[in-house]
Amino acid sequence: MPFMPEPDPDPWQLRRLNGPQDFGSVKELATNPIGDRIIGAFFSQGQETVDFHSFVRILAHFRPLDKNRAKRPDSPEPINSRISKLRFAFQLYDQDNDGKISRDELLQVLRTMLEMQVTEEQLESIADRTIQEADLDGDNAISFDEFRKSLEKVNIEHKMSSRFLH
Repeated sequence: MPFMPEPDPDPWQLRRLNGPQDFGSVKELATNPIGDRIIGAFFSQGQETVDFHSFVRILAHFRPLDKNRAKRPDSPEPINSRISKLRFAFQLYDQDNDGKISRDELLQVLRTMLEMQVTEEQLESIADRTIQEADLDGDNAISFDEFRKSLEKVNIEHKMSSRFLH
C-alpha cells in the first residue's frame, strides 16, 4: 500500500514557511544587498516560522497602490500606501527599533549595499552627509519624520512595488 500522509486536522490551517533559509532561495531577495533585512522583517525576534497571514501582510507592502480605488474616510491606511512603505523601509535601517536611524545603522546598510565599491572613508562621508542633510532637529540621527521628508521627491510607490501575479 502506498504511503498516504495523514490528513491535516484543520484543512484551513496553512503550512508555515520554515525559517529565513526558505526565503533565501527567492532570487530577488538573494541578490538584494539588504535581502537579509527584508527577510528578517518576516520573522519576529526568535521566531523561525511565519504563518500565511504574516507572510501576506509583509508582502502587501510591495503591492502597487490601486489609485483608481476610492478610499473611504473611515478606513485605515492601506498597508501598501506610501506612508506604510516608508515605515517598512525605515524599519530596515532602524535595527535597534529606537525610532531613529543612527550613523552606525546607516553605515551598516551602506556597507552592505556598496560592499567593495567605495572605501570606508567614502562610506563614512556618505553617512555623515546623509545625516547632516536629513537631520532637522540636530540630534545626529534620522527620525521617521525626517526620513519621510527626505524622501518626499522619491517615487517610493514605484521603487517598493512588485507585481506578483501577471
